[in-house]
Amino acid sequence: MEGETSWINRCIDDMAKDISEFDSFLGLSDKTTKEDSGVSVDSILPDDLLERIIAYLPIASIFRAGCVCKRWHEIISSKRFLWNFSHVISQKPWYFMFTSSDEPIGYAFDPVLRKWYGIELPCIETSNCFIASSCGLVCFMDNDSRSKLYVCNPITKDCKTLEEPPGLKFSDYSALALSVNRVSHGYTISIVKSKQVPGNFFQWDLSIYIYDSAKMMWVTSCTEVLTGWRGGDESVICDGVLYFLIYSTGGGTPENRHGLIMYKLSSRSSHGLLIRSFIPVPCPLTCGRLMNLKEKLVMVGGIGKQDRTDIIKGIGIWILNGKEWQEVARMPQKYFQGFGEFDDVFASSGTDDLIYIQSYGAPALLVYDMNHKHWRWSQKCPVTKRFPLQLFTGFCFEPRLEIAP
Repeated sequence: MEGETSWINRCIDDMAKDISEFDSFLGLSDKTTKEDSGVSVDSILPDDLLERIIAYLPIASIFRAGCVCKRWHEIISSKRFLWNFSHVISQKPWYFMFTSSDEPIGYAFDPVLRKWYGIELPCIETSNCFIASSCGLVCFMDNDSRSKLYVCNPITKDCKTLEEPPGLKFSDYSALALSVNRVSHGYTISIVKSKQVPGNFFQWDLSIYIYDSAKMMWVTSCTEVLTGWRGGDESVICDGVLYFLIYSTGGGTPENRHGLIMYKLSSRSSHGLLIRSFIPVPCPLTCGRLMNLKEKLVMVGGIGKQDRTDIIKGIGIWILNGKEWQEVARMPQKYFQGFGEFDDVFASSGTDDLIYIQSYGAPALLVYDMNHKHWRWSQKCPVTKRFPLQLFTGFCFEPRLEIAP
């Protein structure tokens, strides 16, 4: 199918094997070059300069470069190249789309080359899981047991199993977040668990658990009872602060069904402080999706109708400045209608300057560039819809080579 490529597994295998087949191809190219009396730039560039040039290529081009010749293969396999690559501030985030099936197999969209690549995610056994990503790493938490956690690099396939998190295994709601330090490559994982107080629908026990990769241990950071609100499955870490959405349980008359809680991970706060950091959402939302864009909290939300807040009339994008929301974009109607029958909930994630928005009912993927204020559709995803009610979902991640769990 046009636009579909399965280069990742193939290129990783090729890089590990003998590459004489490429040498023979280069021999033909050399003959042509000699006839044209040209000079190969490759022959006059020192390794360190060539490394720096390759490090700034799109990630897909780097893999292809490793298959050009033995010298280039050795360069991109070297520790010095990974050091150079680590100083490239960011790669444009890819979006991995998959279906609600037993096998976590799907396709990743590269916004630079505008192509989809076939990927098999390492470690996980099912697509039914919580997912969080940051700076090249992706964390998966099994939705059934909520005790199996894995951290992996989807590009290099490096994977690590984490010890079981503390607290209740079977909370009613859980929210997963991951934050990677770009300098030390250490990472922090947070899980917000929410469980109804027995016999009281309006009160919910809420607990925050933090994992530090340097200490390789979990700590219970905060426990609290919320009245009239419960936790959910949406959270993100930005600049050392954990943000998560809470949802009205119907006790009282809140203006909106959603609210935001902010919690400093370094504070290790005691009981009773969470609700003081409550931030109302900017308008009635059908759903909200939180993401970290350059250490700023961004929310993509379905805007509910004034008289029927459960019916979506559009999608907006807001950035949090202090405790005030600033609307930065609203999806044009032609794109909103382009999804066809749009549910009141949808998938959305982003990093760097890109935000991806996807309907659960179709493989259409819309990309918004925060820097250029530009909307556009991705290339058509190769994933196929096998039956009418099949669901699609996805997440974005930054493709990195030097980050390992």
